[in-house]
Amino acid sequence: MRSIRAVGLSRSVLCASGSSIPASLAIARASPLLARHALTAPHLQLQQQARGIVNAPKVPMTSVNFDQELKMLNEQRSARPISPHMTIYQPQLTWYGSIFNRITGAGLSVGLYGFALAYAAAPLIGATNVLSSAYLTGFVAGLPFWLKLTLKAPLALAASFHTFNGFRHLGWDWGYFLSLKGAYTSGYIVIGLTALSTVGLCML
Repeated sequence: MRSIRAVGLSRSVLCASGSSIPASLAIARASPLLARHALTAPHLQLQQQARGIVNAPKVPMTSVNFDQELKMLNEQRSARPISPHMTIYQPQLTWYGSIFNRITGAGLSVGLYGFALAYAAAPLIGATNVLSSAYLTGFVAGLPFWLKLTLKAPLALAASFHTFNGFRHLGWDWGYFLSLKGAYTSGYIVIGLTALSTVGLCML
């Protein structure tokens, strides 16, 4: 405030003195001493900035070909963090059931659609009798017991598990067994029913 009164500057002139050359001209009308400082300060600042740019340390530049660039890129990619392997996780009943449900569903679908397509194409190739019910029943009856059991057990297991686990999924859709305890309880029930059903179907 003392400097304002000494040189006789108004408040509007001081507000204009902090930005650009027109502001410096406004100061020049009020005081030659302040005008000299206002005009030389921006030039000094530009000189200091230019001097700093010239004196800045130079970054070494090296040119590389395509093979070297690709090698460097592969090295950088190999250092990236990756997801842990699934073997570090403790096996859980929930994801065992989920995986087995997909496997049994895919296997049963392939077998069903494969037999349906073969049965539909049998008249075209003259193999109607081969896929008839009477022929298939006689063919299976003539197989040894161990071979029939080997063929029936996987089919019975897959059909039983996928059926009971399908009811479990319907329960989830209706809002049941959604807790952790409910998911495990329903999973053990599905396993028990699958075992009983598989044994019963194999005994037929």
